[in-house]
Amino acid sequence: MRNYLLLALCLITGLLSAQVVDSVALRRVDSLIRISRDFTSKGNFAKAFEVTAAAEKIALEKFGNRSVAYGVCCDNRGRINAFNSNYTEAEKWHLESKAIQENALRKEHPNYAATLNSLASLYREMGNYEKAEAFHLESKAIRKKVLGTQDPNYAGSLINLATLYTTMGDYEKAEPLLLEAKEIFEVRLKDRAHRFYPNCLHSLASLYSETGNYEKAESLWLESKVIVERQVGKEHPRYVTDLINLAALYSKMGNYTKAEPLYLEANATWAKLLGKEHPSYAINLDNLATLYINMGYYEKAELLILEAKGIWERVLGRQHPSFASSLMSLSGLYFETRRYEKAEPLILEARAVQEKVLRRQHPDNIESLSNLATLYAAIGNFEKAEPLYQESSLLIRRLAEKAVRHLSEREVRNYLKKISNINDLAQSFAQESASKTMIMECYDNTLFYKGFLLQTSNQIKRLALSDPATAEKFNQLKSFERRLAAQYTQPIATQNSEPIADLEAKANDLEKDLARTVAGFGQALRQVKWQDVQSVLKPGQAAIEFVSYRFFKKIVTDSTFYAALVLLPGTDTPKFIHLFEEKQLTTLLKTEGNPQDTSFINSLYSAAKKGSQLYNLIWKPIAAVLPLGTTVYCSPSGLLHRLNLGAIPTPDGKTLAEKNRLSILGSTRQLVITPVPTTQQSATAQLYGGIQYDATPTVAANIPAKPEDMAARRGPDISQNDSTLRGENWNYLRWTEVEISAAANVMKSKGIVSNLKKGSEATEESFKALGEGSPSPRILHVATHGFFFPDPKELKPGEEQAIGEKTFKVSDNPMIRSGLMLAGSNHAWKTGKPLHPGLEDGILTAYEISQMNLANTELVVLSACETGLGDLVGNEGVYGLQRAFKIAGAKYLIMSLWQVPDFQTQVFMTAFYKHWLEGKMAIPEAFRATQAELRGKYSSEAFKWAGFVLVE
Repeated sequence: MRNYLLLALCLITGLLSAQVVDSVALRRVDSLIRISRDFTSKGNFAKAFEVTAAAEKIALEKFGNRSVAYGVCCDNRGRINAFNSNYTEAEKWHLESKAIQENALRKEHPNYAATLNSLASLYREMGNYEKAEAFHLESKAIRKKVLGTQDPNYAGSLINLATLYTTMGDYEKAEPLLLEAKEIFEVRLKDRAHRFYPNCLHSLASLYSETGNYEKAESLWLESKVIVERQVGKEHPRYVTDLINLAALYSKMGNYTKAEPLYLEANATWAKLLGKEHPSYAINLDNLATLYINMGYYEKAELLILEAKGIWERVLGRQHPSFASSLMSLSGLYFETRRYEKAEPLILEARAVQEKVLRRQHPDNIESLSNLATLYAAIGNFEKAEPLYQESSLLIRRLAEKAVRHLSEREVRNYLKKISNINDLAQSFAQESASKTMIMECYDNTLFYKGFLLQTSNQIKRLALSDPATAEKFNQLKSFERRLAAQYTQPIATQNSEPIADLEAKANDLEKDLARTVAGFGQALRQVKWQDVQSVLKPGQAAIEFVSYRFFKKIVTDSTFYAALVLLPGTDTPKFIHLFEEKQLTTLLKTEGNPQDTSFINSLYSAAKKGSQLYNLIWKPIAAVLPLGTTVYCSPSGLLHRLNLGAIPTPDGKTLAEKNRLSILGSTRQLVITPVPTTQQSATAQLYGGIQYDATPTVAANIPAKPEDMAARRGPDISQNDSTLRGENWNYLRWTEVEISAAANVMKSKGIVSNLKKGSEATEESFKALGEGSPSPRILHVATHGFFFPDPKELKPGEEQAIGEKTFKVSDNPMIRSGLMLAGSNHAWKTGKPLHPGLEDGILTAYEISQMNLANTELVVLSACETGLGDLVGNEGVYGLQRAFKIAGAKYLIMSLWQVPDFQTQVFMTAFYKHWLEGKMAIPEAFRATQAELRGKYSSEAFKWAGFVLVE
């Protein structure tokens, strides 16, 4: 709520010009409103209401209840209620103000824009982001038209809207707004001393801090600190806030020596301004103590925590959540220093307080449960630790299940990162204790979290937003859930039980309504247990969930372990099989040259070389518990996504895919949760190949030959000499036209109508039109160049300056750093602009694909390089093209792990379609048969046959 006042950038602008009668009375109303706002900002709501009542009396007596002056008073009354979290009353008064000013003035008036801004800020606090965005956009449009783009209040609208987008996790929308606001102050107004300017810097710094761009955040907060010091001096809360923000940033960066003096200065200033018994002083003591723990200064940290604990006890008592938090901090310090006997009673006391004053699902409550379990595990008391780990795991799953309905994908991803350590602790405990109960819990956790966002969040949103009527209900449900989430984090004593019960009832009714009226909505919400997966397994089948976790043994280690949770029919529990430490696999995958090097890849999948080590590391322990010939459904984790598991050689000369009929899944929950059947099955295919990446064919060698000539070149000699890779450079790929033509011929024989997009017709526009207005094609085949760039944090110095690809290379969004090249893309890649204004640039990113509707597409073939790569994000797997097509709704994906040779790619794809369509094999069977066929041709050259993977 602190930002609410900062967002209100107009008081009674234009009031005097609108009401020319009795200017003295108007000035008095204006003055009283300003005084009331000052009381509001200090939390003195009773006095704020009293002063507002005096302003209302003057406005009513002098101007009447439909006057602008009274409308401003209504707006202020709404503001006070909003600050006091009385949202129902706040909304009523803001809407009254809006109605009055809409009637008394006109919609295009600064006062009306200010009222819209107040409503938008209120709805942001209520969690109704959709309404907040609409009002912010309307207010911004009015200010732009009436005040112009050089007015500080227009800049304020940009900051307000950016603040909303940042809250929503939509950083791509927030940044340009803040940069425009910054330019207004710096260039158009040339006024860096304006009182709004530090707000802009502060918002931009917070945005960059959230997205990991710490250097930019640092420079902005330093600049803000200097300006605020000039404006209000060092002994002011705004200045102290900047100190604390900057110190927190340095702590994130690991620059503790810079953070310490800032926290110390903030402490000294708070002590002078507020006294040493004020909560803000105590909070900063905890901040400094946390810093000292990170620095290893345990004695200093202990003294600070004890001081903060004493303040909370004296000011708020021993039954307050803040006192319990201090107990937890102190117990954490004692745990860190192995003083377990001192840690246990503190956690138990904190738990007793939390159970009284917090809801069971409060994050602090869950954290203390996990901490107590970890303490008992550290001292070897597994009997006490196990039920605590179980309870904390259950509560976290419930929180995450709720969060997915109202947080953005990025927000949920960040939330899951925060709680990942608790799952790591549970898996470490399962490994150490060999507890059957915890092994079952780990399988359930893995089913829930692996691909959680992909399988649940996006599916729910897609289904709900498919119809305008249900979209409105879904947005209302999100608003209720956001408000409930905020309420649940408050102490029970400060919660208003009636509004909470009302919100819970409304949310429950809406969810039931959506589950009843939207096909697949209830199925998407369904959570799967390990018994559900086991129940669908037939004799001779097995399900494997690979898991990777940071190992804990008394302390959190720097070791990441991999294990397999193996599930067989008829067993009483899954099996937990410890496999290896990640650095063992990293060492095996390490190469002095290019990881795409032919000899390295051939060695990796050769039984005579690295392949046998790969088998021993990953599969040998699992093979010991699998009956011969078992069909295996497995879901990779971590670095295993970088491997073609099916191509790993076994001791008897076969591959894993051949020996165990291996099927790769995003999660074994897919065996239970089947996709919602499509309403229409399209017998069509769209194929892209022979693409012209330049504006016009400028090099004769790049012009495709006649199909009959190209077919004549398909002998072994030519294939050995044709080393063109689908990646590296965006040159013409001559074999891609052969590939899609051959595939189209096979499809035609089976009654599938093919639409071939070649040359300059293979546009981004044509691709994005798929699924718009008609069902998407059954088959989508894209033979082209693909790209994937690693996290920009991993770039070498100066590498980010590369021309052309810069936009894609340095993005913090992994879905922008992965994509496909279509017609005319070379121009945009080099210049950053499309060939013609108003056209797409030809560079199709994973993010753009994820916004499409490919629900009717059974198979997507990405016949390009590195299309299976992307950022590895915790339990969510690979962020890139793979994820994009899954979000879009495709069932099966064929992708590549490295830069595949052009000739062998078209051979592979032609053979696959023959096996699938002519041989009437299921897609997985056809894929395995194709890979085996090419392995027979290139037995010692895995580079040519093992690059493609099939993911369901």
